[in-house]
Amino acid sequence: MLADDHTLFREGLRELLETDPDCSVVGEAGNSDDALALVASLQPDVLLLDVEMPGPGAAAVIDRLARSRSRTRVIIVTMHENPAIVHDLLERGANAFLVKTIAGEELIAAVHSVNRGRDNVLLSVSRDTMDRLDGSRERIGPTQAPLTARELDVLRLVAKAFSNGQVAARLGITESTVKRHLTNVYAKLQAVSRVDAIRKAVGAKLLSEDDRLR
Repeated sequence: MLADDHTLFREGLRELLETDPDCSVVGEAGNSDDALALVASLQPDVLLLDVEMPGPGAAAVIDRLARSRSRTRVIIVTMHENPAIVHDLLERGANAFLVKTIAGEELIAAVHSVNRGRDNVLLSVSRDTMDRLDGSRERIGPTQAPLTARELDVLRLVAKAFSNGQVAARLGITESTVKRHLTNVYAKLQAVSRVDAIRKAVGAKLLSEDDRLR
């Protein structure tokens, strides 16, 4: 089953998977709530899940599937490979984490491997992400939730000294949504201000020094 809010990507993914005679796409969802409902009704062997869609995030989807004792295995397919996000989703039970730049044959191989129920976790991320994965848990803290891709987008612009209104305009969201994202960022990083949040994000390697205002 495919869960991604980009219709064109889902269509391409379906066409790719169905070139393999042993793959059949039984359902598609464009948001997390529909994905959860379809998994419950269709009970697919494998769910290919994007990190950011309308509705609950990928972490919430994985948690809900675990609570329901679903046997569906989860492959994360995303453009985002922040080490903290990779670590968190794998810890929650994702069976594979693949970036969308992966080759088609590699993705099909990953689907088959995960479907066979192997205990090993599959990763297809950059070397830099791999190098940073081992230390991410220690830097961020074992109980602290990672920042979502959208929260990182907001924080990068804040680090460039953009106002909430400017951040909203750049990202095509409302100013109140920007404020909500910042509230979440402060809570996750245990920060008390914008400057403190940026400092802690850089220290945790969630942001690079290049993301800071020069």
